Amino acid sequence: MRLRTWILAAFVLGLSACATQDAETTYFISPTRDALAPIPSLAAQETSIPEPISDQNTTSQPTPSQACSAGLTYIEDISIPDGTVTKPGQKLDKRWRVQNSGSCNWDKGYGIRLISGPNMGVPKKQALIPARSGTQAEIRMIFTAPKEPGVYRSAWQAFDPKDNPFGDPFYIDIVVQ
Repeated sequence: MRLRTWILAAFVLGLSACATQDAETTYFISPTRDALAPIPSLAAQETSIPEPISDQNTTSQPTPSQACSAGLTYIEDISIPDGTVTKPGQKLDKRWRVQNSGSCNWDKGYGIRLISGPNMGVPKKQALIPARSGTQAEIRMIFTAPKEPGVYRSAWQAFDPKDNPFGDPFYIDIVVQ
């Protein structure tokens, strides 16, 4: 009995130390003797689990989850049309409008890679701009024209998180003079 009284006193002191000085607040309501009585333990009861009902005509098979399909459709060049004449070493702000024509949303697992031609100062791998299925997106790369005169084409392709290429390739096509 002394232990309960000591625990109760410590609890009351703890509460009073944390309480605010609000005149309308009730800080503590003393428990009744019944509240301090031990809680009776619940005895384990035997419970029977019914057997599953078997139906000979029904077979349970998991429903396969339908995977999305990746797609990219090239729409147009926004800047730097094919055959644009440039100076050696010139910075080229190339933009393409594409559509996410697949059922997958492009997220951080999707990327773009150089598939042919020179990279012209752009990393050969980069992230594909996030786009929800069915929406259009703008892909932008800042190229540097080669120093040697000639005709250059740098082609790029989208890749899914499993490293599979998908969609239309897109490219920059320039003439350095």
